[in-house]
Amino acid sequence: MTPSGAVSSVPLTRDVLLAPADNIRLVELCGPLDEHLRQIEARLGVELKRRGNRFQIIGPAAAIERAEAVLLGLYARAQREPVDSQRVHMALQELDMDSNDTDTKAESDELKVHSSRGAVRARGANQTEYLNNVRSHDLTFGIGPAGTGKTYLAVACAVEALQSEKVRRIVLVRPAVEAGERLGFLPGDLSQKVDPYLRPMYDALYEMMGFERVAKLIERNVIEVAPLAFMRGRSLNDAFVILDEAQNTTNEQMKMFLTRIGFGSKAVVTGDITQVDLPNSKQSGLRTVIDILRGVRGIAFTMFSSRDVVRHPLVQRIVQAYEASYPDDAT
Repeated sequence: MTPSGAVSSVPLTRDVLLAPADNIRLVELCGPLDEHLRQIEARLGVELKRRGNRFQIIGPAAAIERAEAVLLGLYARAQREPVDSQRVHMALQELDMDSNDTDTKAESDELKVHSSRGAVRARGANQTEYLNNVRSHDLTFGIGPAGTGKTYLAVACAVEALQSEKVRRIVLVRPAVEAGERLGFLPGDLSQKVDPYLRPMYDALYEMMGFERVAKLIERNVIEVAPLAFMRGRSLNDAFVILDEAQNTTNEQMKMFLTRIGFGSKAVVTGDITQVDLPNSKQSGLRTVIDILRGVRGIAFTMFSSRDVVRHPLVQRIVQAYEASYPDDAT
């Protein structure tokens, strides 16, 4: 017996039938040697038993609800694309984002861009807000820690806009600031010198469009590398412009970049104000612009936190630990 008013700790049991029965989808859902089921058990604190397409979930009521949602979502997804451990992690992560993400979710959250890992889509409330902001505003700021999808989604939106002929080119911009190191002289032409700084955006482009196509578009100047230091005096029309690592811009550079936006263009500025690599004497333009431009019509801000991290679960825990140690930097 439990004391009066106490909640029983006896685990509950729920039976879940995944229909229609499909052995191929079940193999994708369960993973090699039921690896994906063990991953769900460890993350949610439940026990999963299976016989064919009938599952039994044992655990606390709230955990059972979450486990059932993950099983149903992954089983539906397995009909369209492979399910690997990363996909399982993403499904579990979406639960932590309080995202009512099911496969009946509105298509507006899915971009018309496909990567090697399937369709590119928003995951969680903040990513959905970010995606909607990019689509509906000429200037969008995505600010938050590493691994929250700021740059990746911005590149995906740029590819979608280019493929649907809403813009004529993509312009990739990033300040050439090293992360605490001085690399010295870099050989090659201007593009080759700046390439290492733009690697995250290149990687996303290669994943969505393929290496050969990206190379051809760069050759034709449809995809342009534009070092921030060389942007002054330009006016970018009919372009999708992405400024990455914007926390490493000075106030003067940020103002200069924002006034380059031309007719028919859309700009996305991404950065993490907790990882500023500027000299101590320089103030981050991204920190300043939040106060200056918040509330200005036509400009949208999406603020991400550690809860939005969509990389390895360890990355989320690392970000949370830093936020707890340096709370002022997380705001």
